[in-house]
Amino acid sequence: MHVPISLSVCFVLAATVVAQKPHPCKSPPLMVGRLSLIYPKGEMFVYERFTYDALGKRIRLRAQGVEHNHSFYEDLLMLFREGVVYQISYKNQTCTKKPMDMPFQPIEIPQDATLQSQIILGSSSGPGQGLLVNNWMGEIPEQKAKFYTTFTEFGCLPLSSLYTTDETGWILSSFFDILIGIDDPQDFIPPDFCDTTKPVDNELVVTDFFEALKNN
Repeated sequence: MHVPISLSVCFVLAATVVAQKPHPCKSPPLMVGRLSLIYPKGEMFVYERFTYDALGKRIRLRAQGVEHNHSFYEDLLMLFREGVVYQISYKNQTCTKKPMDMPFQPIEIPQDATLQSQIILGSSSGPGQGLLVNNWMGEIPEQKAKFYTTFTEFGCLPLSSLYTTDETGWILSSFFDILIGIDDPQDFIPPDFCDTTKPVDNELVVTDFFEALKNN
């Protein structure tokens, strides 16, 4: 008798939560985690660890991937306020400083996004068996892009994103192992062998995130 009662309570709670209309939420400004990317048209796969600071507009990426059967590794420190990106190689003790001319894109749901659906990943049959998420969609007119993204209802954490333009095709992103906060502030400090005072070469301006990844 206890099992049917427990299941009934779970379904009632799930139905109550789903009945509340979701709205675009604010994601944590400080996060570390892992991310996989498939881009473009399945020709490039990237698996990376990221450190994200929306307050200081800084991102550190340690990415490994495959493009056209060619393996690569990139360590990028992207400082958007300073407008520079460091391509770092601890193996070779080298560091390339380039100017960066692109806006900081926070990991968040745009306020004009449209709710597509609210679903439970897994099962609502028992505690801990499912995850309540919201699917959003929208357009970015200045980039002539469309997006479909999924965030958790509680915590507003990113799970996946589909982004497409006529130029790039579909870009699939999947997030996992996310922790709130910054575990190592040194991630945002260039290593000693980087010459931070060296002027950047304005002929090598980075204007696209994927362009930076592909410069290996």
